[in-house]
Amino acid sequence: MHKYFQIFKISFQQEFAYRLNFVMWRARNVMQIILTFFLWNTVFYDPSREVFGYNKEKILTYVFGILVLRAIVLSARAVDMAGEIANGDITNYLLKPVSYFKYWFTRDIASKTLNLSFAGVEALILFLILKPNIFLQTDFLMIILFIVSVAIAVTLFFYILFLVNLVTFWMPENGWAAQFLFVVILTEFLSGGAFPIDILPPVLQHILYGLPFPYLLFFPLQVYLGKISGLAIARGILTGGLWIMVLAFLTRIIWPRGLKRYSAEGR
Repeated sequence: MHKYFQIFKISFQQEFAYRLNFVMWRARNVMQIILTFFLWNTVFYDPSREVFGYNKEKILTYVFGILVLRAIVLSARAVDMAGEIANGDITNYLLKPVSYFKYWFTRDIASKTLNLSFAGVEALILFLILKPNIFLQTDFLMIILFIVSVAIAVTLFFYILFLVNLVTFWMPENGWAAQFLFVVILTEFLSGGAFPIDILPPVLQHILYGLPFPYLLFFPLQVYLGKISGLAIARGILTGGLWIMVLAFLTRIIWPRGLKRYSAEGR
């Protein structure tokens, strides 16, 4: 446990070594939130208007919630895994008494901690500037269930990212492309990051609910907003947990096969 705590500290410090990348990531999130805010603020120009089960207060809470949840769930240092596998740098870790999986999970937690602290400040500044009507959840049980759903989302995204990076063992030149397709494009649109999933036709919603993506951003926010309760929350938490088990099982199968495929030319 001590060695992973040291990894956490070192990873946290290394986040500041790439200041430009970090600033661009934060700026992208803020600009996206501002654009989305003004879009929905225009749609809900009438405070009493309700569309797709959202009033102005809840849709703007959704927008600001995405800013914070992105920092918690989608910020990840494990995106560098593909480069390490392709370059042969993974050999340096395979020779050390550490779990490669736990190593990257620890680095991800460090990245999320830093991003969350900045996201909190950004959300506060935007709140003071834009002065939106925000929905505050006061039900203690719903807050606990929201925290549980966020924990599931963090674990789920890490498994997705870890598995996608393992593609690099078989396609060293295309690992980044696979990561961009699955993590950037699919995750952004299918997780509710661009728009609430429940504005889609019911048929598409049912299909998406069977995939892991909605449980990254959309489901936790639905819990917080109180738009779902009881059996729907239990079903969502169970589905997210089942996906974690499935992805963990796939990781146990694919990881050793990837290592057998790994040749580390030039290392």
